Amino acid sequence: MLTIFKVLISALAIVGISELAKRGGTFWGGVLASLPLTSLLAFIWIYAETKDTAKISSLSWSVFWLVIPSLLLFASLPILLKKGVAFPIALLLSVIATAAGYFVMAMMLKKFGVTL
Repeated sequence: MLTIFKVLISALAIVGISELAKRGGTFWGGVLASLPLTSLLAFIWIYAETKDTAKISSLSWSVFWLVIPSLLLFASLPILLKKGVAFPIALLLSVIATAAGYFVMAMMLKKFGVTL
């Protein structure tokens, strides 16, 4: 039952973002999408199920470090679209760039002794 509740709440957040962006303009959709709703929901679900604050703390640090390479998606996608690249290709290339960014970040963090 809890899993169904989590899926419904998470789905409502995603639908809310897309509907707000369609109806209220991309600014408000962007504001809602930029909020760390996924992370907040994950923290709440983990705490509700385990009360394990160490796990939440560890997840929070992982999110912190991995937000940096995730910004590649939000930078590369509009650039590619403005250059006339078709949306599916632009999205795929942006995801690949982001994945490469995650790999580079993981290697850098490992070099400096940071484990996620």
